[in-house]
Amino acid sequence: MMHRALISRGARLVQQASAESCLLARSAPAAVACSQHRPASSVTIPPPPSMLRPLQAPFRYLFGPGPSNVPPRVLAAGGRPIIGHLHPEMYEIMNDIKKGIQYAFQTQNHMTLAMSGSGHAAMECAVFNIVEPGESVLVAINGIWGERVAEIADRMGAKVHTMVKTPGQHFSNEEIEQALAKHKPVLFFLTHGESSAGLVHPVDGIGDLCLKHNCLFLVDSVASLGAAPLFMDQQKIDILYTGSQKALNAPPGTAPISFNDRACEKMFNRKSKPVSYMLDMSHLSNYWGNDGKPARMYHHTGPVSGFFALRESLAILAEKGLERSWQQHREVAEYLWKGLEDLGLKLFIKDKDLRLPSVTTIAIPEGYDWREMLAYIMKHHQMEMTGGLGPSIGMVMRVGLMGYNCNKPNADMALNALADALKHCRKSKA
Repeated sequence: MMHRALISRGARLVQQASAESCLLARSAPAAVACSQHRPASSVTIPPPPSMLRPLQAPFRYLFGPGPSNVPPRVLAAGGRPIIGHLHPEMYEIMNDIKKGIQYAFQTQNHMTLAMSGSGHAAMECAVFNIVEPGESVLVAINGIWGERVAEIADRMGAKVHTMVKTPGQHFSNEEIEQALAKHKPVLFFLTHGESSAGLVHPVDGIGDLCLKHNCLFLVDSVASLGAAPLFMDQQKIDILYTGSQKALNAPPGTAPISFNDRACEKMFNRKSKPVSYMLDMSHLSNYWGNDGKPARMYHHTGPVSGFFALRESLAILAEKGLERSWQQHREVAEYLWKGLEDLGLKLFIKDKDLRLPSVTTIAIPEGYDWREMLAYIMKHHQMEMTGGLGPSIGMVMRVGLMGYNCNKPNADMALNALADALKHCRKSKA
């Protein structure tokens, strides 16, 4: 059906072009006369040849840590005609997105919205709006995302304290409470799904500790939302954010985020303005209709097509159901884990309960060049897998099967590609 529609549209364009060429031919003498009186072009930079060619984008199996392949239904939603970002219909779509995020996060928070930007935009939004210069922030670092938050907080003038462990390790509640008591932070950051190491961090009880120590609890769920159980209200998470491009299966560029009442109390009673105008929640809360005011004012032009796609991805999650989504990711992950072990590969996270279902990390097989293996898989299988990121570089290879890609046939494809690479890539004798 889609193919026939494209052919029909192409035929209409050809007919239109033919009619226009006839009109041009009839008016050619007049055009020549006019051209003699035109001034010389002031353009000195010619059109780049690359921009005179059609866009080419190859198909790839995106079996890395994200983005993941996008379902046709979400692609179609993103391709719908643009409407104004301040139209009433757009506000309704934004309201739907808010409700979808509340379901995905398992929260009743009114201050729920989607950032116009990637997960980093939500990360910075949380830190910039909650923390003021000179305030204490505690960051748990066991991969790249803790490192990023620590740098963001440092750049805006916070007193940053860190708890650091090597990739693949996690923090006990006792260790966290000791650090909270010592540093007395206004904000504690933890990554739920540390995609650089393939670890899903336990969350139970940490919200209670933060409440006890008068600290807000900020959680990154970019790699885990929809793939591993997470309950914002029940687990007393004060601020939670995610990204659109992983298990949610929307294109990159939007980032759901939610603040509870404790976070809003701190956020809207600041002594100073947030360092970013774009990420200022006093404006964004109005743009998303969350501030109780009768009219929404212009703040920025939101990514209309991105919001269309995000709404559709949240609708797919709602139709499937969170519990079914969590179960599917776990079942496919366990199937993949067994297949990897059958190939003689070692999983980086030893404890099954701490393995992130959406992103599996493989210890680099002895004697192999991981870059050569990944390049071979890309060249011969048109399949993306990746190495480590940040502190896990040189330690792991990462395979991601999430959302639309999360099924056993795709796991078999990934296993076959890895088996082929193990067979054909050079293995050192050392």
